[in-house]
Amino acid sequence: MIQKRDPAAHSIWEVLLTYPGFHALAYHQLANFLYRRRHYLLAVIIAHWGKRATGVDIHPGASIGKFLFIDHGSGVVIGETTIIGNQVTILHNVTLGSRKATDGRRHPKIEDGVFIGAGAQILGPVVIGQRAKVGAGTVVLNDVPDGATVVGNPGRIINKKANIKTVSLK
Repeated sequence: MIQKRDPAAHSIWEVLLTYPGFHALAYHQLANFLYRRRHYLLAVIIAHWGKRATGVDIHPGASIGKFLFIDHGSGVVIGETTIIGNQVTILHNVTLGSRKATDGRRHPKIEDGVFIGAGAQILGPVVIGQRAKVGAGTVVLNDVPDGATVVGNPGRIINKKANIKTVSLK
């Protein structure tokens, strides 16, 4: 799957042996398994080892869907209550963080097919809609609708694809 999304990936062996995002997700799977079984100390120790080895900091409590691609990896931070859907791409130096300490969900929800550019900061319990794009260096503090592109600091929507509904003539 990574080879289809990254033109720089020349072989599956290159991905398996050298991609820090791939390795970070392997550490996260083990840490998350332990975290869900309330082995919190062991889970955070494994997450710490993963951060030291890859430069990607994923809290063991974060929920990650299928086929997340963390390209380059360096400097990525994913908080405890973050929810990431399927087929999401995250570039380097992205933070999915909180804005204040509260009970409940305090980190972003990233829906399916989202692309997050380098250096983006998505903060608080915001929702990034399906197939949305977050530009490099963008600071997102509010929800982003499906199919929208958001850029700037603070993030502002520069386009939103129309939701076209099919009408049946029966």
